[in-house]
Parts: sequence; C-alpha cells; structure tokens
Amino acid sequence: MTARPIAIVLAMHGAPPRDFPRRELQEFMGLHGRLEHAAGPEREALQRRHDELEARMRSWPRTPENDPFHAASLQLAEHLGKATGLPVIVGFNEFCAPALDEALDQAASIASHVVVVTPMMTRGGTHAEADIPREIDAARARHPTVRFTYAWPFPMPDIAGFLAGQIQRYLQEQEP
Repeated sequence: MTARPIAIVLAMHGAPPRDFPRRELQEFMGLHGRLEHAAGPEREALQRRHDELEARMRSWPRTPENDPFHAASLQLAEHLGKATGLPVIVGFNEFCAPALDEALDQAASIASHVVVVTPMMTRGGTHAEADIPREIDAARARHPTVRFTYAWPFPMPDIAGFLAGQIQRYLQEQEP
C-alpha cells in the first residue's frame, strides 16, 4: 500500500458507554480522582486497577444507542473525509478506542504528514491545550520522519461566524 501524503486525525473527547456497568464506572471515576494524591505502592495498585477498568471501558462494544457521542464522532469523520478528500482517523482522549496515540500511529503508517484537528473550539480546555499537544509530541518522537500539524486553536471570529450561521439557520426555520 502506497503512503498517502496527508492524513487527518480527528481528536475527540470520548464518553463512557451508557451500558457500561455502573459500579465499575463509579470505581473508575473514583480511582481517577484518588490517583492525583496517591504515592508509592498505593499509587501503583490504584493505577493498575484504573488501567484495567480503562481498557475494559475503551474496548466496550459501541452502538449509536449505547454511545451516541462515539457514533457522532464517526459521522463527523466521514463528513470531514468527504469534505477534504483525505483519510480521517478518529482518536479519543478517554473512554473510547482507539486512544489518540493509536490513531496518531495509524495515521503515521499511511501518511508522511498528519494533520490533527479537534472540534473543541475554545481555549481553556485541558484536552485541547495540553493532552492533545502532549500526544502529538510523543508521536513525533515515535515517528521522526512524519510531519505532524495541530490545526488548533480556531480563530474566534471563525467560531463566532459559524455560530452565527447556526443561529440564523434555526431562526429562519422558525419564521412563519
């Protein structure tokens, strides 16, 4: 298979599936918080259990019914691929597979230039400002011959224009 020059990674947040066992989800969320303050052997044990639950949740079978966010992410990727004519690979920051690092590796295996974009539009979020750039930096280290571009942040006037267009669309639909 010949490498395509450009591939897109759509970096999405992710959500737990609605039918994931509630007890395990609560345990996972509790461990997530406790890990910030744990140290030594306690931290290692908590991390191990956290990682087990995370792997189970990420690999949970997804359907539009049990995870509409996942389904919408795949739909967005399909539309983005049609709009750009480029392959689009979805990667998730948390809760879903593939993880962002896996998506970046997959894109690097088919392209010499990987463009990463997220629909997280405004500054201030940990994923868009810290987590995604950290994953891109790690991918650069793993794939030194591949160029990675993070197409973020979005210019505020562009976001405002997009939102204004959406508002207009809905206002026009409501006119008699």
